[in-house]
Amino acid sequence: MTDQIKLQPGDTAPDFTLTDDTGREVSLSDFRGRKVIVYFYPAAMTPGCTKQACDFTAHRSEFDGAGYEILGISPDKPEKLAKFRDKETLSITLLSDPDKSVMQAYGAFGEKKLYGKITQGVIRSTFLVDEDGTIAAAQYNVKATGHVDRLLGQLELA
Repeated sequence: MTDQIKLQPGDTAPDFTLTDDTGREVSLSDFRGRKVIVYFYPAAMTPGCTKQACDFTAHRSEFDGAGYEILGISPDKPEKLAKFRDKETLSITLLSDPDKSVMQAYGAFGEKKLYGKITQGVIRSTFLVDEDGTIAAAQYNVKATGHVDRLLGQLELA
């Protein structure tokens, strides 16, 4: 396995500007003064990614109440993200990272094991970024199912 970036609590969150599912540019720095959940997922409209996005949407009020914005990032093009949002009635912000540069900056792209084989791909990961742009928590290789519930528990929102 090659060395990959792994962000730790206390690190400065890498800033980024990506296109959302409506074609608008969104920067992490736009959210200074608010807490942000940045999560990376492999592909829109796949079973695990759909489950995770729907879970974030279903619990949006708890996250909003605690002051969290939710940004979901995948390599999908904005047009596919718009279809995903509409098909699943998602209320979270979906961002397109087609060249995977933001994923690489967060250590959310690289070698992973899939069915016993080592492949290159998106590593399902979640980061909590506090109001000043510092990583408060970094979670790599999370499972799609149950992840949002565990996160709610960790944040004491459940």
